[in-house]
Amino acid sequence: MIEPVRIYRQGVDIIPPHPGSDWTRFVCISDTHSHTFHVPTGDVLLHAGDLSSWGSLSQLIITVEWLKSLDHPVKIMVAGNHDLCLDEKWAQPIYGLLPEEVQQARTYVRSQTAAGLHYIEHEPFRFVLPSGRRWKVYGSPAAPLYARGSFQYETANEARVIYNRIPEDTDILITHTPPFRTLDTTSKGKHAGCHVLSNKLAELRNCRLHVFGHIHECAEAQINTDDPFRLVDRVSVNAAMAVTKKAIVVDLLN
Repeated sequence: MIEPVRIYRQGVDIIPPHPGSDWTRFVCISDTHSHTFHVPTGDVLLHAGDLSSWGSLSQLIITVEWLKSLDHPVKIMVAGNHDLCLDEKWAQPIYGLLPEEVQQARTYVRSQTAAGLHYIEHEPFRFVLPSGRRWKVYGSPAAPLYARGSFQYETANEARVIYNRIPEDTDILITHTPPFRTLDTTSKGKHAGCHVLSNKLAELRNCRLHVFGHIHECAEAQINTDDPFRLVDRVSVNAAMAVTKKAIVVDLLN
């Protein structure tokens, strides 16, 4: 029997050639913070947020132009808590960014589809590969309040409003925050993931891959097989590159 998922850690595992048209190769990255890296090729590149260092448009442009230069046919990105210029809230006077910068940044990330780069924010995205495989993606930049930042929520009710929007038929989920107790342990031993997101994931019976970041020191991948009622096993990837500087590759059998 062929295992339906294979995981490779750049710089740790030998990444074999693409396994063929029966598979989709996802290259998972996050928390690049205006730095650029060598990443493996694949069918789909997923960036789970913190595109910029401290949220300025000039820092965002560094990352977006780098992503555009990569040869993955489909590239999908969400924002994170560092990406202030992408959060409409930060256009308000009390937050400190110029409204023009926020509007320009939001227009900029939405105008990269010709390069195969797609920005999604609390919304679904669907695409079809040359193999004919259709994938249903959902992306959210949100994270629990930690410090001064963007796309953050303070209460469980706010989180429920955000995550209840995820369609039940989602195949690939991209969030900036990890779910609670899944690759979310900080250097101080605290589980910093979101309880509400964890509960929502239990409802997503078809979700095969969840990519996130945010907690730099817990970058890793694992296969979740603990729910006997799931229709498929789910791969969880903390793709933060801030510490490891390496991507994680996930091959999924179509």
